[in-house]
Amino acid sequence: MDVNMGSHTMKTTIDIADDLFKRVQRLAREQKTSFRALTEAGLRLVISGQHLNRPKTLVTFGGGGPTDEFKDWDWNRIRDEIYQGRGA
Repeated sequence: MDVNMGSHTMKTTIDIADDLFKRVQRLAREQKTSFRALTEAGLRLVISGQHLNRPKTLVTFGGGGPTDEFKDWDWNRIRDEIYQGRGA
């Protein structure tokens, strides 16, 4: 649910990692939108808490194996994470 707080905008300055800035700029060009629009969408997602419902990535494609978060987990713990909340 988007809530429009009116047409007033506030200018601000943020420090952001160079690589993240470049990735957002590239995505903005690909999606034909602005850096500001993507930034606002990201902030709204975090504030709404919807980002917490995103599934975790256990493995990478292309032979990378488990992601850093799961590389030291045993199979039982990984399986429990996969089936968490699915009645298994």
